[in-house]
Amino acid sequence: MTPPDDQEIRRRQRSRSVVMALLLGALVVLFYAISIVKMT
Repeated sequence: MTPPDDQEIRRRQRSRSVVMALLLGALVVLFYAISIVKMT
């Protein structure tokens, strides 16, 4: 594997992990909002 390929793979992994983190954060906010609405 050449270094440019390695850099491309790492860039893809980083962008995928950023998307997963955003989705996880959105789910946390969604569950928090649902629990607030159910308490009231």
